[in-house]
Amino acid sequence: MINLDLGWEQAAEAAAGLFLTTLVLRATHRPGLTRIATGTLESGLILGLFALWQYAGSFSLVSPAGALGRSRWIWQFERDLHLPSETSVQRLFLPHPLVIEFFNLYYDTLHFPVLIACMIWLFVRHRDRYGQWRTTLVASTGLCLLIQLIPVAPPRMLPGTGLVDTAVLYHQSVYSSVAGFDPDQLSAMPSVHVCWALLVAAAVITTTAGRWRWLIILYPAVTTLVVVVTANHFWLDGIVAAAILALVLSAEALVRRQLARRRLPEARADRPAELFQPALADGIAEQARGLADGQIVVDDDTQRLGEYRCRDRQLG
Repeated sequence: MINLDLGWEQAAEAAAGLFLTTLVLRATHRPGLTRIATGTLESGLILGLFALWQYAGSFSLVSPAGALGRSRWIWQFERDLHLPSETSVQRLFLPHPLVIEFFNLYYDTLHFPVLIACMIWLFVRHRDRYGQWRTTLVASTGLCLLIQLIPVAPPRMLPGTGLVDTAVLYHQSVYSSVAGFDPDQLSAMPSVHVCWALLVAAAVITTTAGRWRWLIILYPAVTTLVVVVTANHFWLDGIVAAAILALVLSAEALVRRQLARRRLPEARADRPAELFQPALADGIAEQARGLADGQIVVDDDTQRLGEYRCRDRQLG
């Protein structure tokens, strides 16, 4: 199998090259090259984020000795919640080698290209929404990486579950050629694959219109199935990733509402007084025309009071 995975060193070098290209293009002060520099800068940011994610997979704040224990705890917690067994789901697909090989390839290669394609599409076709989703991407991935600093073994490393390392079984693993405990693979919680797939789906659904856009929901659904069948993640890894993305989106919505409330009084205060002068001038002119024509507008209550007093004097 051809290894299409991009290591953190290669991603970091590519990001540095794009940042350097951005500086050179902006130094020319030519409008066309400056627009290209915007694209190279955004590409460098995403590649840098990918490099950070790849590097975080081999770095942890605590000893990896407890990784299997945490993985065991997740397994037992899922059983307490009566979630479907990952082993039972995997056994439904194991008799179909072509499906398993496709799932292995899907897991290894598809997540980052799809994310890049989505961000390019937003940048080119929906520039007004790109900034929001780039911030969402950085924030959600950053939170995932912080949690991944605590080592958690993937389910394929957990003995006694009956799960099979499908990538090793079909010689498609990008990690090693034999199954077993590897300290460089202890970043199972949460699943960045699922987080990115959900982000792509949310971006497409909220940016476009029409019934066909809902088909994108199949992407995170299939991604979740793939990471479970290949025994790279637990169900809970995907659930936590979804919760992180929901938290980031909610926080961003709250910040936007607060900013909108602050800008509204400022917009009213900045509104020029001249906007009210035409209406005031029209009212004064109308009253002046009424006086010139001998028309005096009298309040209805005042007029009725005068008529009552007149009748009272006549009776008296």
